[in-house]
Amino acid sequence: MSRVVVLLRGVNVGKATRVPMAEFRALLDELGCTDARTLLNSGNAVCEAPAGATSTQARRIHAALVARLAVDVAVIVKSAAEVAAIVRANPFATEVADPSRLLVAFAPDAEALASLSPVAALAVTPDAFVVGTHAAYLWCPDGILSSKAGEALLGKAGRQVTTRNWATVLKLAALLDSVE
Repeated sequence: MSRVVVLLRGVNVGKATRVPMAEFRALLDELGCTDARTLLNSGNAVCEAPAGATSTQARRIHAALVARLAVDVAVIVKSAAEVAAIVRANPFATEVADPSRLLVAFAPDAEALASLSPVAALAVTPDAFVVGTHAAYLWCPDGILSSKAGEALLGKAGRQVTTRNWATVLKLAALLDSVE
């Protein structure tokens, strides 16, 4: 068993693509995950997962979501070590006055992460965008909604990834640390 975070892309935002968190936890339990805890109502879970590659776990969870809940969304699974590395590598950690204005993009693999590079051209000062080794980071001090880079990352350019604001990332990291 290994500690992981499971992130669903675009669930419970508006009326489309609804996933009740109790059903999400039950689904994870059926797949052999233990101590599943969800955070917020937006497709975030932390659990002890059966050993195996995170990409394999993501495919299993995706297939179960489609089969049991008729929900076809991207699923990204990151190990506790990967989440810790993402937190440590945040190039904007010391600049963040409002954690809701810093987005972290989680990608299923290096190729999807690299596909975000064009977003950098849209990050006009004071916005800043960095593609790191494990995640991409978008700092929008004037707000995500007023950022062309934010619009791209949350839209078509970011379709292979899922984003969480910095406050949520830190809460997920704390939950990972609390799983026995």
